[in-house]
Amino acid sequence: MILGLNHLTLSVSNLEKSFEFYTKILGCQPVAKWKRGAYLLAGDLWLCLSLDKNTRTSPLKEYTHISFSISNEKLQHYRNYLKSNIIQQWQENTSEGTSLYIIDPDGHKLELHIGDLRSRIEAIKKAPYEEMEFFEL
Repeated sequence: MILGLNHLTLSVSNLEKSFEFYTKILGCQPVAKWKRGAYLLAGDLWLCLSLDKNTRTSPLKEYTHISFSISNEKLQHYRNYLKSNIIQQWQENTSEGTSLYIIDPDGHKLELHIGDLRSRIEAIKKAPYEEMEFFEL
């Protein structure tokens, strides 16, 4: 059985630019950095940035994204980054919980989310998705 998420590795085209985005803009804690990569902490999540010549050049059209938990107090901070064009938004929030959907320097789609799985399930139970089945949490 899987115990949890161990780490997340993102391919980046410019290590310095991505390192600055994830540490200065998003507030991840730097742990180690070398010529071709960096280890960061996003809360308890181990995040690796890996320099890769095959990194995407724009966001993919699919919905796949990475969601980070943020506090309600930080929400306005990130909204200000949107207003000043420091970060770019890729979609508006349409689900439970407050979210900002942003793009990192390499086009990785990110979500900054207030809420958790329990709050999502409680909201969805009021208007379930088509053929939705719930299991014990």
